Amino acid sequence: MGATTGNPQPDPGLYGPSTVTWHLHSDPMMWVAGVRALYLQALHPRAVRGVLINSTFMDDAWGRLMRTADFVATLTYDSTEAAERAGARVRRIHRLLGVDDPELLLWVHCAETDSYLDVVRRSGVALTDAQADRYVDEHRASARQVGLDPAEVPASRAELAAYFARVRPELSAGEDALTVDAFLRRPPVRPVLVPARALLWRNVSALAYHALPAWAHTLYGRPAPAPDTVDRQLRAAGNLLRCIPADVRWQLPPQHIHRAIDRLGRHTRPAPYKLRLPTGTAPAPPGDERAA
Repeated sequence: MGATTGNPQPDPGLYGPSTVTWHLHSDPMMWVAGVRALYLQALHPRAVRGVLINSTFMDDAWGRLMRTADFVATLTYDSTEAAERAGARVRRIHRLLGVDDPELLLWVHCAETDSYLDVVRRSGVALTDAQADRYVDEHRASARQVGLDPAEVPASRAELAAYFARVRPELSAGEDALTVDAFLRRPPVRPVLVPARALLWRNVSALAYHALPAWAHTLYGRPAPAPDTVDRQLRAAGNLLRCIPADVRWQLPPQHIHRAIDRLGRHTRPAPYKLRLPTGTAPAPPGDERAA
């Protein structure tokens, strides 16, 4: 018999357990961050017009949020092949709808990156400035999947801030942005879900809006609490959501993180606390995502 070869190394995907993205995207505050990104994206008149004309956002906001979450989770935790396939599908849809303008794609990308990093960090996930810069840099891999040239995408917090400073004169809260604002504050639901909207969604939407930068509040014309108050609100929400067992939270989007752990091993379980471990420090036991 011929010599046998060992099993190939499992594919970590676009990111993998050594990245900031792998751990940060497992945090439940990513849901609040996603809503913040929608508020921010709506302030670009051409971008929000394209969304309202070419998508089912107003008819299926939850579906849109879930599809976005599924796409982000696929790029973060699935195999390279699955990520490339998802990226190709998104690029094809963008081309068919005529929303593949690099300027608009860059706005959407930067609004998402800024929102993910800002909300999760302010809610209590401790990142060094170097790790935060690394996160922004890592996201150029996601930018490529939506059709952007990574060389043209901010690679650090300073570059991201410079981008927002450059684009701010183009932003406004016109009729389309106010439509999105009103929708996010009070989306239509079936009568049976009205209490849940009042109890849960209203708080998520308000917190996401509060977490926007001050200049965005000014454009919307709706005030928000002081930043230190918002920080306390974000930390309280983060502490509450992190009490939900990770294996329960990771059912949404469906099973991406569970499948990644099955593919790569239990030692790769994502957990933001691992980003705080100095070299040589033993990690907490598997499943202890809320270790201090």
